[in-house]
Amino acid sequence: MNTRITVVGGGIAGLTAAIACAEAGVPVQLHEAHHTLGGRGRATAEPYVAHEGAHVFYADGPHYTWLKQRGFVAGLGWPAPTAAGKLAFRADGRMRRTPPAGVLRAMANARLRPPVDQDFRSWATSTFGPRAAEQIANMISAVTYDADTGRLSAVFVWELFQRVFGPRVPAVRWVRGGWQRVIDRMAARAVDLGVTVSTASRVDALPEDGPVIVATELAAARKLLGEDTLRGESGYAVLLDVAVRASRADRVLVFDLDEAGFHESYTMQDDAIAPPGESLYQLQMPVRAGESPKQAQQRLSRLADQAIPERADRTTFERTATAKGRTGALDLPGHTWRDRPAIARGNGIFLAGDMVAAPGMRGEIAINSGVLAAEAAVAAARGRSARTREGTSGGRFSGGAAVSSS
Repeated sequence: MNTRITVVGGGIAGLTAAIACAEAGVPVQLHEAHHTLGGRGRATAEPYVAHEGAHVFYADGPHYTWLKQRGFVAGLGWPAPTAAGKLAFRADGRMRRTPPAGVLRAMANARLRPPVDQDFRSWATSTFGPRAAEQIANMISAVTYDADTGRLSAVFVWELFQRVFGPRVPAVRWVRGGWQRVIDRMAARAVDLGVTVSTASRVDALPEDGPVIVATELAAARKLLGEDTLRGESGYAVLLDVAVRASRADRVLVFDLDEAGFHESYTMQDDAIAPPGESLYQLQMPVRAGESPKQAQQRLSRLADQAIPERADRTTFERTATAKGRTGALDLPGHTWRDRPAIARGNGIFLAGDMVAAPGMRGEIAINSGVLAAEAAVAAARGRSARTREGTSGGRFSGGAAVSSS
């Protein structure tokens, strides 16, 4: 096949798309503006391997099957059996071993079917009461990165809540080395398949010689494509990576039902990402409306003090960051994932990323959309190649068709 597919963006969505296209036998050129591949899957260098956000996988969807079939998620890490005793729920300012009774009732009601056109707070208040409704919303903010999760679609929040906390909780998988290890394997696979990878290569204008998959943040895609409608709802949170000399008093996992924060240990599954005898944690705190990131960091610091007692005397590494518009798609009342920006944009252009019309949460959307965009781009490329062989050589790609150009 002579028709080439161009992929703009070398994060997990772009790598997924490039690999899927190359596996179908189509030549692929991938451009990444950064000097390394990975997007938000990148990690800091050793000895402290910290990421921009959560980097676990849920093994209950097509995204994980696709990764597993290619060996990208091999080499899993497992927490020690004692880790379960260090799980906590922050409610009314104190750490609890179990969620409050109202939240437990909601966790057991998997069969409820809330409306898509109502906000979660209103629906959950009428179903479980106002206190439980707010605690549930704050609890699942670990996934949404949003300070006001209750404003989102009731069905969107409920499905996330049941997926993470329901009676049939899916298996969580941790790849030793984190997402960076997965990214490295994907990059190697792309090269083995013949994908031409260009890093430090910013694309400011679309090529005209074949289908294009734009796998960038939505803001960058909006600018590149000149489509002002490419907008979506996403979270806004501050992050804190902190390593400390290990202590049995430290919590490994904390869901903050008071302020929507979250605390998680990564060394409980993978002791290679910090020096021996140290624990590496990541915490997040959504930024409230009218609040500055600095104020949110102060609230996050208070959560860290509770989860990691006397951490100031034990800290060996610390890094702060802000995640805005980079935390996956959120659905407002009356909307589902199908209402997000469509993958197929016309004129041989396709979108991939974590805020487009594909199912899943966060990075899962990126993987699923990468596969879907690749399928559509390959079909367009094959259609163009077939028409070229029939005598339309010299044409220019437009919407999957070759048209005459002088």
